[in-house]
Amino acid sequence: MTAYRLASGGVIDRSNTLGFKFDGRAMKGYAGDTLASALLANDQLLVGRSFKYHRPRGIVTAGPSEPNALVAIGKGAATDPNTKATVAELHAGLDARSQNRWPSLRYDIGALNGLLSPFLSAGFYYKTFMWPAAFWEKVYEPLIRRAAGLGRAVLEHDPHSYEKCWAHCDLLVVGAGPTGLMAALTAGRAGLRVILADEDFRLGGSLLAETTRIDDRPAVDFAEACLAELRALPNITIMPRTTVFGWYDDNVFGALERVQKHVVAPQAKLPVERLWRIVAKRALLATGAEERPLVFGGNDRPGVMMAGAMRTYANRFGVAAGRSVAIFTNGSAGYRTASDLSAHGVEVAAIIDSRDAPRDAAPAGVRVIPSASVIDTRGRQRVCGLVVERAGFEETIACDAIGMSGGWNPVIHLACQRGAKAVWSPELNTFLAPDIGNGLVVAGSAAGRYSLGGCLRDGAERAARIAGDLGFPSAGNPLPAVGDEVDPSFTALWYAPGAKAKAFVDFQNDVDVKDLGLALREGFGHVEHAKRYTTAGMATDQGKLSAINTTGLLASMQGISPGDVGTTTFRPFYTPVAIGALAGTARDERAAPVRKSPLYGWAEKNGATFVDSGLWYRPAYFARHGEKTWRDSTDREVVNVRQHVGLCDVSTLGKIEIFGPDAAEFLDRLYCNPFLKLPVGRARYGLMLREDGMVYDDGTTSRLSPRHFVMTTTTALAGGVLSHMEYCAQVLWPELRVRFCSSTDQWAQMAIAGPKSRLVVQALVEDDVSDTAFPFLSAGVVTLKGGFNARLFRISFSGELAYELAVPAGLGEAVADAIMAEGSAHGICAYGLEAMNVLRIEKGHVTHAEFDGRVTPDDAGFGRMVSAQKNDFIGKRLSTRYGLTAADRMQMVGLKPVETDQHIRAGAHLLREGAKASTLNDQGYVSSACHSPTLGHDIALAFLKSGRERYGERVVVCDKLGGSETVAEICHPVFVDPGNTRLRV
Repeated sequence: MTAYRLASGGVIDRSNTLGFKFDGRAMKGYAGDTLASALLANDQLLVGRSFKYHRPRGIVTAGPSEPNALVAIGKGAATDPNTKATVAELHAGLDARSQNRWPSLRYDIGALNGLLSPFLSAGFYYKTFMWPAAFWEKVYEPLIRRAAGLGRAVLEHDPHSYEKCWAHCDLLVVGAGPTGLMAALTAGRAGLRVILADEDFRLGGSLLAETTRIDDRPAVDFAEACLAELRALPNITIMPRTTVFGWYDDNVFGALERVQKHVVAPQAKLPVERLWRIVAKRALLATGAEERPLVFGGNDRPGVMMAGAMRTYANRFGVAAGRSVAIFTNGSAGYRTASDLSAHGVEVAAIIDSRDAPRDAAPAGVRVIPSASVIDTRGRQRVCGLVVERAGFEETIACDAIGMSGGWNPVIHLACQRGAKAVWSPELNTFLAPDIGNGLVVAGSAAGRYSLGGCLRDGAERAARIAGDLGFPSAGNPLPAVGDEVDPSFTALWYAPGAKAKAFVDFQNDVDVKDLGLALREGFGHVEHAKRYTTAGMATDQGKLSAINTTGLLASMQGISPGDVGTTTFRPFYTPVAIGALAGTARDERAAPVRKSPLYGWAEKNGATFVDSGLWYRPAYFARHGEKTWRDSTDREVVNVRQHVGLCDVSTLGKIEIFGPDAAEFLDRLYCNPFLKLPVGRARYGLMLREDGMVYDDGTTSRLSPRHFVMTTTTALAGGVLSHMEYCAQVLWPELRVRFCSSTDQWAQMAIAGPKSRLVVQALVEDDVSDTAFPFLSAGVVTLKGGFNARLFRISFSGELAYELAVPAGLGEAVADAIMAEGSAHGICAYGLEAMNVLRIEKGHVTHAEFDGRVTPDDAGFGRMVSAQKNDFIGKRLSTRYGLTAADRMQMVGLKPVETDQHIRAGAHLLREGAKASTLNDQGYVSSACHSPTLGHDIALAFLKSGRERYGERVVVCDKLGGSETVAEICHPVFVDPGNTRLRV
């Protein structure tokens, strides 16, 4: 094959020469080229290697379905692997490198795999890597991981920036070919807000390579005239370089715009890529149709490409795929390519037509061989001929390029992404989009209307119908006149029989016809099973070229219709989307939203050291002068709370307001313990279970009025609990009259804990907060001195006399300052998460360190909270399973080291004394551990088999990661004030 630049023609800018490199070799192209067209113009036919056999691969297509020409573009951290050369816009300084080869593209040692191909058939890895077992980790897995993939991911920090945006429109037109342009024009003239999106950098689609005249002018000029009118309309948004990759609920479409992928040095103020979420009242799919490859012997050799791609390279880019081209076709499209190539002065060696009596006119002097098929190709790293078989007679024809045309596959991926299956059309020999309602309408070639005039008409008519449905009647502009039309029909040919070489179905993954036959014989005939067994359709093109041929071959092998076989599942993304684009600006320190509580400023000016806690910045501890470590600060804070009083920010706890006449009933079903008769003005600790009987979350719920409750959740599951409640209200119990909403951000909440806490609270609150007037587990609205209302709860996470005060978020810092001022006479201090954790472990209180999804209420010592009288609650039925009530389940206990100077670490495992450290001897694990300044030694909460029966026993706390073993005594999990006298004073 000798590809070259034509002396004239194309829609490139020959006055703007662009220098670029491929594998270090300097080359030249023109503005308007893709990397693929520029490579062909420089006679660079070999562009990659296949995945399994490392066979030489050349360019096959001229668009996003390219399976072979995948390259790495850029340098260093800015490298983009697996970029399709057929869609990469050429720019000055572009540096591209081939992939999946070593030491070079031309001489790839991986090609030795081809010699082993008889042993590397489909599914070989399922049968080969099973023995000897010891080889898996040491030999097989490292080799497989090294061989996996084509490009190499860049591990350096991505220097590019990305962003995400929303857009809204009346009509989204996907594709700017003849159908899309006419649809956008019709809708735009009618007054609709239209977004026209196309993945190409130059809009026009097939019109850019079309030789048929429209309105007596070249198709390219017609496209430019349409675009000029669209740009002049204020209600039209044109989005080039934008791929619509997904169709989601509520007619939301995902689209990726390549903002600066076509420049060497991106501007720092602009993103490289922009992810759009487009909300469209209606959408029109005008994505056209892909030409179908033919499956014949040697069809993967560089120089074999789609006939339509040859036509595009010649007419749009001014590049000839070869000097002597043979066409293998089963329909009229091959003759169109032959005619266009002849018009450019390219020799057409022959047209091989699988049909018996083709009626298409070949260019003058071109030989047509009907009822024939190609059974092999000649050459090594480029084509130099082919072998034709007709009625048992074989003939070798010299050529340096082969164009194949096997019919058309409408591009209907978006229409099938939400579960609807493609429908087989026997008349068109292809799959069409199913009936998907009026949210997304398929038009033009994507709907099986392949003629140019039919595409123009269909786009205009369907857009006019959409405009009418939306209340924008169309004026009915006359359709453009189309010149000579070409019959788009073809006869299905799934396999050219008699192949003397491998006939590939999936070029990238080296899947050939025999692999599909093997899959069928071994019981993997279902199309989804065949895909996974052979990897057909699992390449980066996701079966855009191979899937329909796979279906056709499986159907032919079984003697059934392709419609009976069906297609594999279509899923987003239509083409690959960079993870950076999906993240947008949510990276590095912005990877998650930064949430600061209303008391953040108060904590900051009091010397807090902050820590990430879920989505929040929370104070870990408050260091004072002379304290050298966090332990010094934490120990001081704990002792101060036990002896005096402390103030802690608990605003991050989830807060959910619950209203309605059935609110109490709703909570009674939600929690495993009773809530139906909770009195007004009282709070209650509640356990929320999953359906499987495991604890989901815990917290207190207070009744402020007969129809108003306020629930607190853990910080980690505030959003999850709200979603769980929404599901229960909407799906499980829709008959209940209850409403709720999150109020987490509306309240600043602080815990005032310690034996002197009542003195501090009473100094700020007008109401009586004595034990008589406001006993333990009281809750209600109080008036602060200053005249505004607040919520006060007498609940304690520390085990001391404690109150939680909630005030409107805007007042939080001022109230906290006032508390510190009033408490100074009583020795108040601020305390953070570390001290709070120590206080709760000393008291045996649990967090999600204990409730990790494997724990039942009884495991944690809350078995008596589970109501036996309630008719139902979430988790009731499955919580009674034998496995969840067995006596040898792990139960929560306390641990204290026998030698008080030894340490216990969370995550350590528990063993009987003298037992070997193994999973067989594992008795349990440590869920939380700390140093207790109150007791003067380490303590821990742990889960131990039959733990409550083993108080007083000793176990070995085995920390293999830390390299330590500590002998500990099993004890009750409440270390401080087991009688709860302090919190009730």
